[in-house]
Amino acid sequence: MTSILHVPIANQLLAELPDVERDAFMAECETVELAFGEVLFQPTETVTHAYFPIDSFISLIVVTDADNRLEVGMAGREGMLGTSLVLGIEETPLLALVQGAGAALRINTARFQWLLQECPVLHQRLKGYLYVVMSQLAKTAACNHFHQIEGRLARWLLMTQDRARSDQLQLTHEFLAMMLGVRRAGITLAAIALQTRGLIRYHRGTIEVLDRPGLIVASCECYTKDCALYAKVLAVL
Repeated sequence: MTSILHVPIANQLLAELPDVERDAFMAECETVELAFGEVLFQPTETVTHAYFPIDSFISLIVVTDADNRLEVGMAGREGMLGTSLVLGIEETPLLALVQGAGAALRINTARFQWLLQECPVLHQRLKGYLYVVMSQLAKTAACNHFHQIEGRLARWLLMTQDRARSDQLQLTHEFLAMMLGVRRAGITLAAIALQTRGLIRYHRGTIEVLDRPGLIVASCECYTKDCALYAKVLAVL
């Protein structure tokens, strides 16, 4: 299965815009380099910019207290960071943490909201993307409750590989445990199971995807459903 993200365009949300809208949008943007571990948004803080990743990607994390965090979404070149702005709300409930370093387009909130009024195709595509994000958030909540760690880990690795565009992923068990909201021992057992099946190789903080089709089979059904929903909604806009 070919990922919906594997297209030769910097940001997929912007790629299909009419030339006049894309040019207007690009004129208001600046290209910034995002560093691994950089915090872009804190929960309840005012959102000052929207980000459209080019080759970077960002984890969206629920923070319940100082010790408990859970990733509920991810934004890469298929999407954007700052979806609340599409609703006219300049605040986010989530922590936005750069997971994959790289470039992104950044636009300040005022100019972004002005462009939404001036660019109807852009506005419609972003509303479609917002629907996809809402669906994925709901699906992730159910996935975390009902699905086994092994399938969830496979799904997460596929999502990360899509956005990193690499078979080599720099990930520790501690980081994976935090992202999936499980104990480190659970991640270790799940990773061993996937490695035993020849799907991945894990060594000193690096996970290498060896068999992507097999990893898709091993993942919970949420991964393929997410891909199908994105393709369905954004293809018609």
